[in-house]
Amino acid sequence: MSTMQLETVFVFICVCLVGAAGRSSHIRGHRPEPYKQSRLRRETTRVDGGTHKSGSPIFRRSPDMTKSPMTKSEQLLRIDDHDFTMRPAFGGPPIPVGVDVQVESLDTISEADMDFTMTLYLRHYWKDERLSFSSTNNQSMTFDSRLVKKIWVPDMFFVHSKRSFIHDTTTDNVMLRVYPDGNVLYSLRVTVTAMCNMDLSRFPLDTQTCSLEIESYAYTDDDLMLYWKKGNESLNTDDKISLSQFLIQKFHTTTKLAFYSSTGWYNRLYIHFTLRRHVFFFLLQTYFPATLMVMLSWVSFWIDRRAVPARVPLGITTVLTMSTIITGVNASMPRVSYIKAVDIYLWVSFVFVFLSVIEYAAVNYLTTVQERRERKLRNQLPCTCGLVNPDEDMMMTTCYSGEDPSAAGTYGMPENGARQERILAQLTLADSRRTSRVKTPLAYVNVWIDTHAIDKYSRVIFPAAYTLFNIIYWSIYS
Repeated sequence: MSTMQLETVFVFICVCLVGAAGRSSHIRGHRPEPYKQSRLRRETTRVDGGTHKSGSPIFRRSPDMTKSPMTKSEQLLRIDDHDFTMRPAFGGPPIPVGVDVQVESLDTISEADMDFTMTLYLRHYWKDERLSFSSTNNQSMTFDSRLVKKIWVPDMFFVHSKRSFIHDTTTDNVMLRVYPDGNVLYSLRVTVTAMCNMDLSRFPLDTQTCSLEIESYAYTDDDLMLYWKKGNESLNTDDKISLSQFLIQKFHTTTKLAFYSSTGWYNRLYIHFTLRRHVFFFLLQTYFPATLMVMLSWVSFWIDRRAVPARVPLGITTVLTMSTIITGVNASMPRVSYIKAVDIYLWVSFVFVFLSVIEYAAVNYLTTVQERRERKLRNQLPCTCGLVNPDEDMMMTTCYSGEDPSAAGTYGMPENGARQERILAQLTLADSRRTSRVKTPLAYVNVWIDTHAIDKYSRVIFPAAYTLFNIIYWSIYS
């Protein structure tokens, strides 16, 4: 083989090797197209080329741009194109904002703090044309609290509220729904503790009316018109709402204007609810124990007046028990400057118990005075003791001795069996001049003393007076 042929073969071999190396490098550097992009490119090509079938279900629905993952909500709503620090239609008529409320629970009613706690769903309705967007299906878009900070929302607050917060478990309980025509629904779940001015003059037989007040903080009625969206139907309550001490009678709504001297007139929405207190708890804890203590104090009227160790501790015990009941009731109540219905009942009962102690003190004192007088008569006057027969003009011949004068009390018992003490003192009235030994006729004076009379009358007067008091009390407050 000649030299020229060898060179030709060598060049051919080199060309083949260079071509093989180039193909291998092209294969190693090739990156496959992603499946989604490839599918989207093929479908776009088929749509543009008109090769799709008219009956294919894949291409029958027209795409909705509001649901397209390639479109951002901020771009669709054109948030960056508007100044949302200004209210809608700024400079024009006031923007109407409708409100409705769903009461979830009425948690606590506190008489001591004069407030209540309520959990509710607060919903606002208004129209902001700056948020309008095009949608072929007229479907709304729903957002959470992250978009709320970027747009204008009504600045509502609760008047006379002490504490309030938006629930944040598991995320902030806030919902924003925007419709294609610009209508907006803004809903949030709130728990609020607000003041309730209670009139406790009839406590615990009272009925209280509390109000939750909603108002715009910055916008007067020239900028924002606040109203109940459906009147009284704007307020909905859960049928399972119940309280331990109150019966919820009714809920209703009203609307008024509030005036502030520095800023002007504001629309204010009211949620009124009427509560009637359950009295059975207080009957068991307050009224029945007080009544039993008063009745227990009457037992001393049937105990002998000489049984001091029995009657005195009984009276002191009932007085101390009534003081404990009064202290316990007032400990859970606010320090109001007027008298409550329960105070009237407890203090009248306390007076009855205290009077029963005073009654025994009077009986014991009068008994002591009587015995002192009897001893004085025995020591100073010549007399005879006994019973005078009204049919005969005679007097007893026995005189006072050192015996207890009550020993003769078994005589002259009345037919009903009640013990009476009769002391007949035969007083000798002599002439003023004792030097003349002329005796004047004797004058007989009967001294009648019944030391049991106070106890006897108390057994009737105390129960009758207390029964009359109860009739008047319950007829007024029930």
